[in-house]
Amino acid sequence: MYGDETTIRRILTELGDTWAVVGLSTNPRRAAHGVAQVLQRFGKRVVPVHPKAETVHGEQGYASLADIPFTVDVVDVFVNSELAGAVADEAVTKGARAVWFQLGVVDEAAYERTRAAGLDMVMDRCPAIEIPRLG
Repeated sequence: MYGDETTIRRILTELGDTWAVVGLSTNPRRAAHGVAQVLQRFGKRVVPVHPKAETVHGEQGYASLADIPFTVDVVDVFVNSELAGAVADEAVTKGARAVWFQLGVVDEAAYERTRAAGLDMVMDRCPAIEIPRLG
């Protein structure tokens, strides 16, 4: 398990409310679409990051993390595991405080690099499942 309950709670309640959701598009059949809605319901600002830079859930989208002209607290990653490590590295460069790899997204080397850079990280978990459990 990559991300204990203390880390999950800290990311969801203490590290900030601006979440870049990498892989979020206007496609309602994609998991990122529903998870982003849950995050918004719990008071998070969701920033779509997708090559098409589409507006999703009322928020302007950006083609990459580097294109976002403001600070991002958490980077939530919905890309496949082969691409996720590069996104984690971009999150470190961007100055994010945490990285969250969604269910099924696993890259142990990226986890180690991200933690070594001083960021909190959770891997292979879903914030839409975890946030209601906080109580």
